[in-house]
Amino acid sequence: MAVPKKRTSKSKTKIRRSIWKDKANTIALKAFSLAKSILTNRSKSFYYATNQKLVDSSESDSVGEN
Repeated sequence: MAVPKKRTSKSKTKIRRSIWKDKANTIALKAFSLAKSILTNRSKSFYYATNQKLVDSSESDSVGEN
């Protein structure tokens, strides 16, 4: 079984970990931004299918409450 000869320094470990966390953070920010644009109907690069039955029923319920 192969074992490393020398221990990796704490600074190198922290650098690698921070790079890994930064990548995850940027992906999360992009996903959150896309979700916000979809909710506000401003998305121009993402297409999705809507279920018209659900949309129509929710609109009719909200109109009846007013």
